[in-house]
Amino acid sequence: MVTQLKRWLEKILEFFSVFLLITLAVIVVLAVVFRFLGQSLVWYDEVASVVLAWLTYYGSALAVIHRGHLGFPGLFLSLPRPWRAIAFITAEAVVIAFFIVIGYAGWYVLGVFGEETLVSLPWVKLSFTQSVIPIGSALFILAEVLSIPEAWRKSMAGIDYEKEMIDQAIEEASQS
Repeated sequence: MVTQLKRWLEKILEFFSVFLLITLAVIVVLAVVFRFLGQSLVWYDEVASVVLAWLTYYGSALAVIHRGHLGFPGLFLSLPRPWRAIAFITAEAVVIAFFIVIGYAGWYVLGVFGEETLVSLPWVKLSFTQSVIPIGSALFILAEVLSIPEAWRKSMAGIDYEKEMIDQAIEEASQS
């Protein structure tokens, strides 16, 4: 069940991340073309920064599923197994607590914005653009929780998650 839910979330996050990346590229290319033609788009920089923020949140949640964020596996795996277990549980608790705080603060900020809108697109509410903070935080927490069982198993077995991913990528590249 967890594996199935993890795959489902991974596919959704991949879709949104790719969609946002393509959207950002299209916005920037359009802005360059229109500026070259002497008809600058007044909204592109504001919208591009919002799309980049969304891409950051959704992409970060996707990276969590693969345990792709910066870590210190050499140091972590050098700990004796009981200390490794304590370090693992502590790190997971800190990350989840941090994103609970970020999510709560993001939810609070949505109420502060009220009826404010983007400067260049007055029909787009700031609460919509900033909704990525609580949504992204919830997705990050969900991805973290869904990746815990496999990460726990590998860390207790002394498997270097990053080295395993690198070896897998090399193997896939050599088969191509």
